[in-house]
Amino acid sequence: MVKFDQTYRKEVNITQPYIQGETEDEVRRKYHLDKVVKLGSNENPYAPYYHSKNAMIHSISTLNRYPEDDFVNMKKLLADETGLKPENVALGSGAGNIIETISKMFINEGDEVLIAKQSYRLYREVSKLMGAKVIEIPLTADYQFDLDQFEQKITDKTKLIWICNPNNPTGTITDASKLEAFMDHVPENVWVIVDEAYAQFADHLSLANFIRYIGHKRVMVVRTFSKFYGLAGARLGYVLSDPEAIQAYDTVTEPFNTNRTAIAGAAAAMQFDKAEIDKTLKKILGDREGLVESLGLLGFTVAPSQANFVFAKLPEGAPDATTVVDELMKQGVIIRDCTPWGYPHHIRVTVGTHKELEFFLSKLTAVLAN
Repeated sequence: MVKFDQTYRKEVNITQPYIQGETEDEVRRKYHLDKVVKLGSNENPYAPYYHSKNAMIHSISTLNRYPEDDFVNMKKLLADETGLKPENVALGSGAGNIIETISKMFINEGDEVLIAKQSYRLYREVSKLMGAKVIEIPLTADYQFDLDQFEQKITDKTKLIWICNPNNPTGTITDASKLEAFMDHVPENVWVIVDEAYAQFADHLSLANFIRYIGHKRVMVVRTFSKFYGLAGARLGYVLSDPEAIQAYDTVTEPFNTNRTAIAGAAAAMQFDKAEIDKTLKKILGDREGLVESLGLLGFTVAPSQANFVFAKLPEGAPDATTVVDELMKQGVIIRDCTPWGYPHHIRVTVGTHKELEFFLSKLTAVLAN
Protein backbone atom coordinates (compact mmCIF):
# COMPACT_ATOMS: atom_id res chain seq x y z
CA MET A 1 0.00 0.00 0.00
CA VAL A 2 1.24 3.51 -0.87
CA LYS A 3 2.17 5.61 2.16
CA PHE A 4 1.31 9.30 1.84
CA ASP A 5 3.15 12.13 3.59
CA GLN A 6 1.84 13.98 6.64
CA THR A 7 0.13 16.72 4.63
CA TYR A 8 -2.69 14.28 3.83
CA ARG A 9 -5.52 13.44 6.20
CA LYS A 10 -4.07 10.77 8.50
CA GLU A 11 -6.87 8.30 7.78
CA VAL A 12 -5.83 8.17 4.10
CA ASN A 13 -2.91 5.95 5.11
CA ILE A 14 -5.18 3.32 6.67
CA THR A 15 -7.75 3.34 3.87
CA GLN A 16 -7.50 0.82 1.03
CA PRO A 17 -8.45 1.92 -2.49
CA TYR A 18 -11.13 0.05 -4.36
CA ILE A 19 -9.50 -2.66 -6.48
CA GLN A 20 -11.42 -3.27 -9.67
CA GLY A 21 -11.13 -6.38 -11.77
CA GLU A 22 -9.19 -6.36 -15.01
CA THR A 23 -11.01 -4.93 -18.01
CA GLU A 24 -11.83 -6.85 -21.17
CA ASP A 25 -9.33 -4.80 -23.20
CA GLU A 26 -6.56 -5.40 -20.65
CA VAL A 27 -7.12 -9.15 -20.69
CA ARG A 28 -7.41 -9.25 -24.48
CA ARG A 29 -4.07 -7.44 -24.90
CA LYS A 30 -2.28 -9.28 -22.10
CA TYR A 31 -3.10 -12.77 -23.38
CA HIS A 32 -3.48 -12.00 -27.10
CA LEU A 33 -7.09 -13.16 -27.20
CA ASP A 34 -9.82 -12.63 -29.77
CA LYS A 35 -12.70 -13.21 -27.35
CA VAL A 36 -13.11 -12.15 -23.72
CA VAL A 37 -16.21 -12.65 -21.57
CA LYS A 38 -16.52 -10.40 -18.54
CA LEU A 39 -18.46 -11.97 -15.66
CA GLY A 40 -16.74 -10.22 -12.78
CA SER A 41 -18.57 -6.93 -12.12
CA ASN A 42 -22.24 -7.93 -11.88
CA GLU A 43 -23.23 -5.83 -14.89
CA ASN A 44 -26.45 -6.28 -16.85
CA PRO A 45 -25.49 -7.63 -20.29
CA TYR A 46 -28.83 -6.75 -21.91
CA ALA A 47 -28.93 -3.01 -21.23
CA PRO A 48 -29.17 -0.12 -21.89
CA TYR A 49 -32.75 -0.58 -23.00
CA TYR A 50 -34.37 0.97 -26.07
CA HIS A 51 -36.21 3.96 -24.59
CA SER A 52 -33.50 4.52 -22.00
CA LYS A 53 -30.82 4.70 -24.70
CA ASN A 54 -32.83 7.09 -26.87
CA ALA A 55 -33.57 9.37 -23.92
CA MET A 56 -29.87 9.57 -23.08
CA ILE A 57 -28.99 10.40 -26.67
CA HIS A 58 -31.65 13.11 -26.75
CA SER A 59 -30.39 14.59 -23.45
CA ILE A 60 -27.02 15.43 -24.98
CA SER A 61 -28.48 18.53 -26.63
CA THR A 62 -29.31 19.96 -23.18
CA LEU A 63 -26.06 19.21 -21.38
CA ASN A 64 -25.22 22.90 -21.25
CA ARG A 65 -27.91 23.29 -18.56
CA TYR A 66 -27.99 22.09 -14.95
CA PRO A 67 -30.57 19.34 -14.38
CA GLU A 68 -32.84 21.12 -11.86
CA ASP A 69 -36.16 19.97 -13.31
CA ASP A 70 -34.78 16.50 -14.00
CA PHE A 71 -33.89 16.14 -10.32
CA VAL A 72 -37.39 17.09 -9.24
CA ASN A 73 -39.08 14.78 -11.75
CA MET A 74 -36.79 11.84 -10.91
CA LYS A 75 -37.47 12.16 -7.20
CA LYS A 76 -41.21 12.16 -7.87
CA LEU A 77 -40.95 9.04 -10.04
CA LEU A 78 -39.03 7.22 -7.31
CA ALA A 79 -41.40 8.41 -4.60
CA ASP A 80 -44.39 7.12 -6.57
CA GLU A 81 -42.72 3.76 -7.15
CA THR A 82 -41.79 3.26 -3.49
CA GLY A 83 -44.97 4.67 -1.95
CA LEU A 84 -43.10 7.55 -0.35
CA LYS A 85 -42.98 11.31 -0.93
CA PRO A 86 -40.37 13.28 -2.90
CA GLU A 87 -38.97 14.64 0.37
CA ASN A 88 -38.06 11.02 1.25
CA VAL A 89 -35.79 10.71 -1.81
CA ALA A 90 -32.30 11.94 -2.67
CA LEU A 91 -30.06 11.16 -5.63
CA GLY A 92 -26.39 10.36 -5.97
CA SER A 93 -23.79 9.49 -8.55
CA GLY A 94 -24.14 5.75 -8.03
CA ALA A 95 -24.53 3.84 -4.77
CA GLY A 96 -20.83 4.33 -4.00
CA ASN A 97 -21.20 8.11 -4.00
CA ILE A 98 -24.23 7.81 -1.73
CA ILE A 99 -22.42 5.52 0.71
CA GLU A 100 -19.51 7.97 0.88
CA THR A 101 -21.87 10.92 1.46
CA ILE A 102 -23.69 9.08 4.25
CA SER A 103 -20.41 8.46 6.04
CA LYS A 104 -19.65 12.20 5.85
CA MET A 105 -23.10 12.98 7.25
CA PHE A 106 -22.80 10.92 10.38
CA ILE A 107 -19.34 9.81 11.38
CA ASN A 108 -17.18 11.72 13.83
CA GLU A 109 -13.70 10.57 14.80
CA GLY A 110 -14.01 7.84 17.41
CA ASP A 111 -17.51 6.72 16.44
CA GLU A 112 -18.03 3.01 16.00
CA VAL A 113 -19.61 1.37 12.97
CA LEU A 114 -20.63 -2.25 12.54
CA ILE A 115 -20.24 -4.13 9.26
CA ALA A 116 -20.17 -7.74 8.11
CA LYS A 117 -16.60 -8.87 7.48
CA GLN A 118 -17.58 -10.52 4.19
CA SER A 119 -19.54 -7.73 2.55
CA TYR A 120 -19.10 -4.77 0.24
CA ARG A 121 -15.74 -3.34 1.25
CA LEU A 122 -16.56 0.31 0.59
CA TYR A 123 -18.48 0.53 3.90
CA ARG A 124 -15.28 -0.20 5.78
CA GLU A 125 -13.07 2.18 3.84
CA VAL A 126 -15.35 5.23 3.89
CA SER A 127 -15.96 4.72 7.61
CA LYS A 128 -12.24 4.47 8.33
CA LEU A 129 -11.59 7.57 6.25
CA MET A 130 -13.93 9.55 8.51
CA GLY A 131 -12.08 8.33 11.61
CA ALA A 132 -14.49 5.62 12.76
CA LYS A 133 -13.58 2.47 14.63
CA VAL A 134 -14.78 -0.28 12.31
CA ILE A 135 -16.00 -3.47 13.96
CA GLU A 136 -16.21 -6.39 11.53
CA ILE A 137 -18.48 -9.34 12.30
CA PRO A 138 -18.14 -12.57 10.29
CA LEU A 139 -21.12 -13.95 8.40
CA THR A 140 -22.69 -17.13 9.69
CA ALA A 141 -21.84 -20.48 8.13
CA ASP A 142 -24.84 -20.11 5.80
CA TYR A 143 -23.71 -16.61 4.72
CA GLN A 144 -26.21 -14.58 6.71
CA PHE A 145 -25.57 -11.54 8.88
CA ASP A 146 -24.89 -12.74 12.44
CA LEU A 147 -27.45 -10.42 13.99
CA ASP A 148 -26.92 -11.76 17.52
CA GLN A 149 -23.29 -10.69 17.28
CA PHE A 150 -24.26 -7.36 15.77
CA GLU A 151 -26.62 -6.72 18.67
CA GLN A 152 -23.95 -7.68 21.22
CA LYS A 153 -21.41 -5.32 19.64
CA ILE A 154 -23.64 -2.22 19.87
CA THR A 155 -22.29 0.27 22.42
CA ASP A 156 -22.97 3.88 23.31
CA LYS A 157 -20.35 4.78 20.67
CA THR A 158 -22.09 2.96 17.81
CA LYS A 159 -23.19 5.41 15.12
CA LEU A 160 -23.91 3.31 12.01
CA ILE A 161 -24.74 -0.29 11.10
CA TRP A 162 -24.15 -1.18 7.44
CA ILE A 163 -26.30 -3.99 6.02
CA CYS A 164 -26.04 -5.29 2.46
CA ASN A 165 -29.14 -7.24 1.48
CA PRO A 166 -28.78 -9.19 -0.81
CA ASN A 167 -25.17 -9.35 0.28
CA ASN A 168 -22.15 -8.88 -1.96
CA PRO A 169 -20.18 -11.14 -2.59
CA THR A 170 -22.37 -14.00 -1.37
CA GLY A 171 -25.65 -13.07 -3.09
CA THR A 172 -27.57 -14.25 -0.04
CA ILE A 173 -30.32 -12.48 1.87
CA THR A 174 -30.66 -12.53 5.63
CA ASP A 175 -33.88 -13.97 7.03
CA ALA A 176 -36.52 -11.23 7.08
CA SER A 177 -37.99 -12.19 10.44
CA LYS A 178 -34.55 -12.12 12.05
CA LEU A 179 -33.85 -8.69 10.56
CA GLU A 180 -37.18 -7.39 11.81
CA ALA A 181 -36.49 -8.70 15.32
CA PHE A 182 -33.03 -7.11 15.16
CA MET A 183 -34.48 -3.76 14.14
CA ASP A 184 -36.69 -3.83 17.24
CA HIS A 185 -33.55 -3.93 19.40
CA VAL A 186 -31.49 -1.27 17.63
CA PRO A 187 -31.18 1.80 19.92
CA GLU A 188 -32.85 5.01 18.75
CA ASN A 189 -29.53 6.84 18.36
CA VAL A 190 -28.09 4.28 15.91
CA TRP A 191 -28.64 4.55 12.15
CA VAL A 192 -29.07 1.44 10.01
CA ILE A 193 -27.90 1.89 6.42
CA VAL A 194 -29.30 -0.77 4.10
CA ASP A 195 -27.69 -1.30 0.70
CA GLU A 196 -30.22 -2.89 -1.67
CA ALA A 197 -28.22 -2.69 -4.89
CA TYR A 198 -29.39 -6.18 -5.89
CA ALA A 199 -32.88 -6.15 -4.35
CA GLN A 200 -34.74 -6.27 -7.69
CA PHE A 201 -33.26 -9.72 -8.38
CA ALA A 202 -34.46 -11.13 -5.05
CA ASP A 203 -37.64 -12.92 -4.09
CA HIS A 204 -39.63 -10.01 -2.68
CA LEU A 205 -41.67 -12.29 -0.45
CA SER A 206 -38.44 -13.32 1.31
CA LEU A 207 -36.69 -9.94 1.29
CA ALA A 208 -36.98 -7.78 4.41
CA ASN A 209 -38.95 -4.57 3.81
CA PHE A 210 -36.85 -1.75 5.25
CA ILE A 211 -38.90 1.01 3.63
CA ARG A 212 -41.63 0.43 6.17
CA TYR A 213 -39.25 1.55 8.93
CA ILE A 214 -38.77 5.00 7.39
CA GLY A 215 -40.32 7.54 9.74
CA HIS A 216 -40.25 5.03 12.62
CA LYS A 217 -36.58 4.02 12.83
CA ARG A 218 -33.32 5.70 11.87
CA VAL A 219 -33.01 3.95 8.51
CA MET A 220 -31.59 4.88 5.12
CA VAL A 221 -32.15 2.56 2.13
CA VAL A 222 -29.63 2.81 -0.73
CA ARG A 223 -30.47 1.63 -4.24
CA THR A 224 -28.90 1.95 -7.67
CA PHE A 225 -29.68 1.98 -11.39
CA SER A 226 -26.40 0.17 -12.14
CA LYS A 227 -27.57 -3.44 -11.91
CA PHE A 228 -31.25 -4.09 -12.59
CA TYR A 229 -31.63 -1.15 -14.99
CA GLY A 230 -28.21 -1.73 -16.55
CA LEU A 231 -26.89 1.84 -16.24
CA ALA A 232 -23.62 1.11 -14.44
CA GLY A 233 -21.69 3.52 -16.67
CA ALA A 234 -24.20 6.33 -16.16
CA ARG A 235 -23.61 6.39 -12.37
CA LEU A 236 -26.98 6.99 -10.75
CA GLY A 237 -28.30 5.85 -7.40
CA TYR A 238 -30.83 7.01 -4.85
CA VAL A 239 -31.42 6.93 -1.11
CA LEU A 240 -34.71 6.72 0.80
CA SER A 241 -35.14 8.03 4.34
CA ASP A 242 -37.06 10.48 6.52
CA PRO A 243 -37.18 14.13 5.34
CA GLU A 244 -34.67 15.41 7.91
CA ALA A 245 -32.06 12.82 6.91
CA ILE A 246 -32.66 13.59 3.23
CA GLN A 247 -32.22 17.30 3.93
CA ALA A 248 -28.95 16.57 5.75
CA TYR A 249 -27.81 14.39 2.86
CA ASP A 250 -28.56 17.14 0.33
CA THR A 251 -26.66 19.60 2.52
CA VAL A 252 -23.54 17.42 2.59
CA THR A 253 -23.50 16.33 -1.05
CA GLU A 254 -22.65 18.62 -3.96
CA PRO A 255 -25.46 20.46 -5.79
CA PHE A 256 -26.89 18.51 -8.76
CA ASN A 257 -24.68 15.57 -7.87
CA THR A 258 -25.64 13.45 -10.87
CA ASN A 259 -25.87 14.21 -14.55
CA ARG A 260 -28.78 14.95 -16.84
CA THR A 261 -28.02 12.04 -19.16
CA ALA A 262 -28.13 9.48 -16.36
CA ILE A 263 -31.42 10.83 -15.07
CA ALA A 264 -32.92 10.82 -18.57
CA GLY A 265 -31.96 7.19 -19.10
CA ALA A 266 -33.23 6.09 -15.70
CA ALA A 267 -36.54 7.91 -16.03
CA ALA A 268 -37.18 6.45 -19.47
CA ALA A 269 -36.32 2.94 -18.30
CA MET A 270 -38.75 3.21 -15.40
CA GLN A 271 -41.59 4.58 -17.50
CA PHE A 272 -41.25 3.00 -20.94
CA ASP A 273 -38.93 -0.03 -20.81
CA LYS A 274 -40.77 -2.08 -18.21
CA ALA A 275 -41.88 -4.86 -20.58
CA GLU A 276 -38.34 -5.36 -21.90
CA ILE A 277 -36.89 -5.20 -18.40
CA ASP A 278 -39.34 -7.84 -17.17
CA LYS A 279 -38.26 -10.15 -20.01
CA THR A 280 -34.62 -9.58 -19.10
CA LEU A 281 -35.26 -10.36 -15.46
CA LYS A 282 -36.81 -13.70 -16.43
CA LYS A 283 -33.74 -14.49 -18.56
CA ILE A 284 -31.34 -13.62 -15.76
CA LEU A 285 -33.24 -15.60 -13.15
CA GLY A 286 -33.55 -18.58 -15.49
CA ASP A 287 -29.86 -18.50 -16.37
CA ARG A 288 -28.98 -18.05 -12.70
CA GLU A 289 -30.82 -21.29 -11.96
CA GLY A 290 -29.05 -23.02 -14.84
CA LEU A 291 -25.66 -21.75 -13.69
CA VAL A 292 -26.27 -23.01 -10.16
CA GLU A 293 -27.21 -26.43 -11.53
CA SER A 294 -24.19 -26.60 -13.85
CA LEU A 295 -21.75 -25.62 -11.11
CA GLY A 296 -23.31 -28.21 -8.82
CA LEU A 297 -22.69 -30.92 -11.42
CA LEU A 298 -19.03 -29.85 -11.50
CA GLY A 299 -18.77 -30.38 -7.74
CA PHE A 300 -19.19 -26.79 -6.56
CA THR A 301 -21.14 -25.90 -3.42
CA VAL A 302 -23.30 -22.94 -4.44
CA ALA A 303 -24.85 -20.41 -2.09
CA PRO A 304 -28.58 -19.66 -2.60
CA SER A 305 -28.28 -16.52 -4.70
CA GLN A 306 -30.83 -13.71 -4.65
CA ALA A 307 -28.73 -11.44 -6.88
CA ASN A 308 -27.55 -11.35 -10.50
CA PHE A 309 -24.44 -13.32 -9.62
CA VAL A 310 -23.55 -16.67 -8.07
CA PHE A 311 -21.14 -17.32 -5.19
CA ALA A 312 -19.68 -20.83 -5.20
CA LYS A 313 -17.11 -22.90 -3.35
CA LEU A 314 -14.70 -24.85 -5.54
CA PRO A 315 -14.83 -28.66 -5.55
CA GLU A 316 -12.72 -30.65 -3.12
CA GLY A 317 -9.22 -31.10 -4.50
CA ALA A 318 -9.47 -28.17 -6.91
CA PRO A 319 -6.83 -25.41 -6.92
CA ASP A 320 -7.51 -22.30 -4.88
CA ALA A 321 -9.70 -19.50 -6.24
CA THR A 322 -6.78 -17.27 -7.23
CA THR A 323 -5.29 -20.02 -9.39
CA VAL A 324 -8.62 -20.87 -11.03
CA VAL A 325 -9.45 -17.21 -11.72
CA ASP A 326 -5.99 -16.58 -13.22
CA GLU A 327 -6.24 -19.65 -15.45
CA LEU A 328 -9.71 -18.65 -16.63
CA MET A 329 -8.46 -15.17 -17.45
CA LYS A 330 -5.83 -16.70 -19.73
CA GLN A 331 -8.73 -18.46 -21.48
CA GLY A 332 -10.68 -15.21 -21.91
CA VAL A 333 -13.04 -15.35 -18.93
CA ILE A 334 -13.13 -12.72 -16.18
CA ILE A 335 -14.74 -13.71 -12.88
CA ARG A 336 -14.11 -12.56 -9.31
CA ASP A 337 -11.72 -14.22 -6.89
CA CYS A 338 -13.26 -14.06 -3.40
CA THR A 339 -9.97 -14.41 -1.52
CA PRO A 340 -9.96 -10.69 -0.51
CA TRP A 341 -13.19 -11.34 1.43
CA GLY A 342 -11.59 -14.25 3.28
CA TYR A 343 -12.94 -16.95 0.96
CA PRO A 344 -9.82 -18.38 -0.77
CA HIS A 345 -11.79 -21.29 -2.26
CA HIS A 346 -14.77 -19.33 -3.57
CA ILE A 347 -15.54 -17.54 -6.82
CA ARG A 348 -18.23 -15.03 -7.78
CA VAL A 349 -19.72 -15.24 -11.29
CA THR A 350 -22.04 -12.67 -12.85
CA VAL A 351 -25.10 -14.09 -14.63
CA GLY A 352 -24.25 -12.98 -18.16
CA THR A 353 -26.00 -14.01 -21.36
CA HIS A 354 -26.67 -17.68 -22.00
CA LYS A 355 -23.84 -17.82 -24.56
CA GLU A 356 -21.42 -16.10 -22.17
CA LEU A 357 -22.22 -18.62 -19.45
CA GLU A 358 -21.78 -21.54 -21.86
CA PHE A 359 -18.35 -20.15 -22.80
CA PHE A 360 -17.44 -19.75 -19.12
CA LEU A 361 -18.55 -23.27 -18.20
CA SER A 362 -16.61 -24.82 -21.08
CA LYS A 363 -13.42 -23.02 -20.03
CA LEU A 364 -14.01 -23.79 -16.35
CA THR A 365 -14.46 -27.49 -17.08
CA ALA A 366 -11.14 -27.50 -18.95
CA VAL A 367 -9.32 -25.62 -16.16
CA LEU A 368 -10.59 -28.01 -13.48
CA ALA A 369 -9.59 -31.02 -15.60
CA ASN A 370 -5.94 -29.92 -15.82
